[in-house]
Amino acid sequence: MCMVIFAPIFAICAFATCGGYHGHLQAKVDCADRRRNNNLSINIEFGYPFRLKDVHFKAPLCEGRSVEILLLDGDFSLPAQFFLTVGVFAFLYSLLATVVYVFYQNKYLKNNRGPLVDFVVTIIFSFMWLISSCCWAKTLSDIKTATNPTQVLLLISACRSPENKCTATQEPFWSRLNTSAVFGFVNVLLWVGNIWFVFKETGWYKTGQRYPTRSASGKRSSEMRQRLYSESSFDLPEESSGPQLTRQNSFNLSKGDFGQHVYTPNSFGPSQVTLSLPQAYHGKPREINVASQGPMIFVNEM
Repeated sequence: MCMVIFAPIFAICAFATCGGYHGHLQAKVDCADRRRNNNLSINIEFGYPFRLKDVHFKAPLCEGRSVEILLLDGDFSLPAQFFLTVGVFAFLYSLLATVVYVFYQNKYLKNNRGPLVDFVVTIIFSFMWLISSCCWAKTLSDIKTATNPTQVLLLISACRSPENKCTATQEPFWSRLNTSAVFGFVNVLLWVGNIWFVFKETGWYKTGQRYPTRSASGKRSSEMRQRLYSESSFDLPEESSGPQLTRQNSFNLSKGDFGQHVYTPNSFGPSQVTLSLPQAYHGKPREINVASQGPMIFVNEM
């Protein structure tokens, strides 16, 4: 939608500032013989399409009252016309796209033909704006050089004589042409940026969204999750079998030991505890070293 709003405006600004330009250069010639010709002015008018070789002007000769007809150097019509043509066609296409987007949205999206055509045309105009803007910026620099008062005065025969004095009283204003070059590059950014928005409306983008491709990190994370799930699934039967009860020590009552059974805290299971009848024991109980066994639980069989 950004192209629909701004593209026609910037296109008009680009070709209007270029096509409607008129430059004026004025110079003055002071001849050494003041009795004949003095304070003779020279007026030079030029503009679009900048065929400077066809711009002629009259320059006075200090010897007598005769004048000479001179021409400027250079023909810069081709880059200027190319820039203006791209601007006009971009303006017309953006107007057409505006009408289609607003009034024919359903037909535009039907069968995906409208977005594909718009995508291709947008790429073409982006490239054309880039080429024309670069060419026009270089041509504008050449026009400034060709119409430089110093260069123009060198074409006049009276100014090549050291006795005479020639000065430029008015130089061309370049702000309008500079603005046209700036608008050209603004159009480049506008159309290049619009490529992404047009691409999102095509079927290519929708197909990519429907079947997204996983990155390498995503694949590694999914493989890690599968591996952890498989390992946990293999460990479940062992853990679900219930706590395992392990008898660490048994004391034989017939040898004078306590009738106790020692179990580790993690492996104690009430379903596997066996109870024995209390028996009488006479004598001093022996000390049991359980420091190396870790924490123990003593179950008195009473």
